Amino acid sequence: MKTSIATVSISGDLPEKLNAIAKAGFSGVEIFENDLLIHDASPADVRRMVSDHGLEISLFQPFRDFEGMPEPYRSRCFDRAERKFDIMEQLGTDLMLVCSNVSPVSLGGIDRAAADFRELGERAAKRGLRIGYEALAWGRHINDHRDAWEIVRRADHPNIGLILDSFHTLSRKIDPESIRSIPGDKIFFVQLADAPQIDMDLLYWSRHFRNMPGEGDLPLVPFMAAIAATGYDGPLSLEIFNDQFRSGSARLIAEDGHRSLLNLMDDVRRAAPDLKVTTDEVPPRIAVEAVEFVEFAASLEDADDLVALLTTLGFVKAGQHKNRKVDLYQQGEIRIVINNDPDSIASSSYSVHGVNVYAFGLRVADARRAVERALAMGAEVFSEPRRPGEAAVPAVTASGGEIIYFIDGSDALGEIWSKEFDLASTSTTGAGLTRIDHLAQTTRYDEMLSLLLFYTAIFDVSRSGMVDVADPGGLVRSQAIHAADGRFRVTINGAESRKTFAGHFLTEGFGAGVQHIAFQTGDIFATATALKTCGLEPLPISQNYYDDLEARFGLMPDFVDRLRDLSILYDRDHDGEYFQLYSRTFGEGFFFEIIERRNGYNGYGAANAIFRIAAQRRLSRPVGLPSG
Repeated sequence: MKTSIATVSISGDLPEKLNAIAKAGFSGVEIFENDLLIHDASPADVRRMVSDHGLEISLFQPFRDFEGMPEPYRSRCFDRAERKFDIMEQLGTDLMLVCSNVSPVSLGGIDRAAADFRELGERAAKRGLRIGYEALAWGRHINDHRDAWEIVRRADHPNIGLILDSFHTLSRKIDPESIRSIPGDKIFFVQLADAPQIDMDLLYWSRHFRNMPGEGDLPLVPFMAAIAATGYDGPLSLEIFNDQFRSGSARLIAEDGHRSLLNLMDDVRRAAPDLKVTTDEVPPRIAVEAVEFVEFAASLEDADDLVALLTTLGFVKAGQHKNRKVDLYQQGEIRIVINNDPDSIASSSYSVHGVNVYAFGLRVADARRAVERALAMGAEVFSEPRRPGEAAVPAVTASGGEIIYFIDGSDALGEIWSKEFDLASTSTTGAGLTRIDHLAQTTRYDEMLSLLLFYTAIFDVSRSGMVDVADPGGLVRSQAIHAADGRFRVTINGAESRKTFAGHFLTEGFGAGVQHIAFQTGDIFATATALKTCGLEPLPISQNYYDDLEARFGLMPDFVDRLRDLSILYDRDHDGEYFQLYSRTFGEGFFFEIIERRNGYNGYGAANAIFRIAAQRRLSRPVGLPSG
């Protein structure tokens, strides 16, 4: 599969863009004309620079307002085209994108446009060049790929073909099945972009909100399946207009783009196995059976404080690693590992971030195949030296920086706890906590889509809708991914302002990470009572919250009194009920959550977030002020 990306999609000057594109694994690049014009080098120099990066220029774009122009504009259009042909020859590319006309002086008419393209095709053929015609979703006369194809068909010239762009087709809700009737050899190029479903002006939507395939809501799999059915085997290219992408990390955006294409074509291959899809076969998405463990990096002193907090949550020390300064704490199916070994990667993580969740383990059916899937989607293998008797646990580094380990039932990994730890013979029933419900990761908002794409490309999960969380210091956006059976859930919170509680965590922790862990219980009231006995001081919630709760949901006063007495928050939807109890914060904003889900509730109590944040802020120093 030939992959390409438009230079307009990422930030930086042209050399920075090309370097990021090449390192991400793309084979080609679209040269956006403005990137060429502002670069202080000749087209021939750009050609050499592209070649030096191991890339080819797959397309030069865009050429605007061409077809259907009256004189004297028509003659000027052909003069402009000849000048662009000069540039293309120097660049060493043979294909130019012509987008449908938006000029107010342009004239309609399929035959008129076809005649213009026939003449342009003749001129291009003399130079060994080709022209691809693309229907802009907001084109004045042509805004549908079916009409663009009819113009190409009537032009009837071997050097004139069609360029298809997923955004222009899908934003107008045009059925992509109509693509199947187009001969594959007349499709010269395919551009791909996803986008969140927003009801707004098409041009503004396109110029500011496009994102990578798999990051939005457009049906790209049917679109690409229709293209594959034509026999098209040319480049698949990304053309992404997004304000955040153009100001973000060129490396990260390029890597996300390449991952998104691999993921999309794997989805197409699985959705339409009878079609010829030119992509390597990779293992299916990883089905997670459970969160096996969560591992903290900590110093000896911080480890004592963390252990004290875990003890109030009903955890007991269940084991000591045989070779390392690593302790295991357990309750129900929940395993918390505290690593203060000075010769491990945990020590390096602590030196940068302080106490933090630097790794977690997932139980899967086949750990080796899980890593193969992750690698195929652009993840990096993680490994560190093992000591005698230690298993080499397959692992990758997530785009957020955490290490993800994979545990299965194989001989090497199935009994890893008893093999590597001296286990204590003690009860781990604790306060009734049963398993990890979800991990909550906090990241910068402009890197949120990257993390979501990482999870959805690798794991067998679905995305929930985006939720805005109102923090007194600004807005935090939250989106969750979850397995169908609910055994694996991650919420991802994107913070823009350091004045928010989430932003403070990012600033003081020097980067993204797991900010809280939610434990599940089968009886929130029994657990809350047991936690009091264990010495937990729950996060105190405003009394006004409970007064409003009674009125908002029509709850019985004695039921609300029970919630108030135990500092439990409550939510309800058409599926069921949700109960939440929070610990006080630890370190620079980390905390634990205890939850109970009843009758199929599948959310995360988003309506309660503002009350939780307000309570946390009351107990901490003013967010946004320096710690010294």
